[in-house]
Amino acid sequence: MDIFFKGLKRGFLLFSFMSILAIIFYWFDMTNNAIAPLFYGFILLFLGLASIIYEIKKWSFKKQITIHYLIMLITIFPTLLVSGYFPLNSLQDLVRIFIRFNKTGLTLFAVTFIISYIRRKYSQLQSFSKNR
Repeated sequence: MDIFFKGLKRGFLLFSFMSILAIIFYWFDMTNNAIAPLFYGFILLFLGLASIIYEIKKWSFKKQITIHYLIMLITIFPTLLVSGYFPLNSLQDLVRIFIRFNKTGLTLFAVTFIISYIRRKYSQLQSFSKNR
């Protein structure tokens, strides 16, 4: 349960910041700009909550990735659809958004994986040189 609250805290902190930004926009009669930070806030809330998946050590990496993707699919993807960021007038538009969602996810995954790999190798090198 502690791990859930850790994710909730991560997500809620970012969501709160974006919500305050939306309120400020609304307060200054910038209503058209107020909705975007709110949707970004929801996306950040979901990302914060889902980030804890990688801290569940008893799950395999494959399981963590699969669960993370499914959570993103049922939270972020619908948020993108209702946000109005993309035109959604046909099934073809829906497919385009889905493809873009997956391309973005794969790109972020690849970059994160590479950074994680480099950090792990650097850490191993540091511990090796300290032990010599």
